[in-house]
Formats: sequence, C-alpha cells, structure tokens
Amino acid sequence: MLDIVSFSLIGLGCLLGLIGGIGILRLPDTYARLHAVGVTDTLCTFLILTGLALQADSYIHVAKLSLIFMFLAFTSPASSYALANNAWRWGLRHKQKIHVQSLKQDGS
Repeated sequence: MLDIVSFSLIGLGCLLGLIGGIGILRLPDTYARLHAVGVTDTLCTFLILTGLALQADSYIHVAKLSLIFMFLAFTSPASSYALANNAWRWGLRHKQKIHVQSLKQDGS
C-alpha cells in the first residue's frame, strides 16, 4: 500500500511538472509563464519529495528531503519575484512577448 501511495505521489508530481512545462510554452507573456511555473514548481517538488520520503529507509534521508523542500519553498517564490520585478523595471509590460529567434539573429 505504501508503494502505491508513494508512486502515485511521484507520478502526480511529474505530471504537474509536465503541465508547468507546457504552460511555459503555451502562455502568452512573461508574467503568465512565470506564474505557471512558480505555482506548479513548489507543489511538484512537494509531491515528488513526499513520495521519495515514503520510500526512504531511514529518518536521516527523510530529514535531508525535508531540508531540500524547505530550501526550495523559500527560494522559489523569491526567485519568481526577482524575475518579475526586474522584468517590470526593464520595461517589459503585459502582453509583450520576447522573441528568442530575433535575439539570436541580433546577437550573432
């Protein structure tokens, strides 16, 4: 029963990560993309690390996985905020798209 629960959590976390990756490709502007990744990233990490903690052999491994999650829970929102704040400061407004192809052609 424990294996089924842990594999389900890991599978759900991977599916949520895939949905976040699709959100990066499909959403229209930088802020929507950043929102999709910021929301799915933390929950995806929590589900995967919880599934791994259920499979762990000792409490030391569970403590290490908990520390990894705590680090990501603090740094993920801070990095999303820093990216959005700097994009706004540099003049990137809503509904503006960054075209990677044009950046590559101008830089070479």
